[in-house]
Amino acid sequence: MQIEVKGRHMTISDEIREQVEKRFAKVGKQVSELATLEVELSREPNAPDCYRAEVTLRVKGTTLRACDKSRDMAHSINLVSEELAVQVKRHRDKRRKRRESRAAAMQQPGMAPGGAGGISAAM
Repeated sequence: MQIEVKGRHMTISDEIREQVEKRFAKVGKQVSELATLEVELSREPNAPDCYRAEVTLRVKGTTLRACDKSRDMAHSINLVSEELAVQVKRHRDKRRKRRESRAAAMQQPGMAPGGAGGISAAM
């Protein structure tokens, strides 16, 4: 997964970049290597002690987004990474169910494979 970190109204240090990469490593294991993750970190101009983290994950055919804000940049990153991890898990489960239901529909034109079932097995 490719990670792009941007900053608005602030500069992004190497320490923050490392934290972002560490927190989103779990998400990176669950998605394709071709997926792109855009992390936009900003300081609210009207509230100087409020930091916002916005994340956009583009996977094959789907875009997942999450946004959180708190008084600490590290806490904002942690919150948004947890929220995105839940969305990725839900997306993967949904795709897995679709794939399994399609496979089951293709295998079940009349009987289950192996001929074990129905009246013919009892005779």
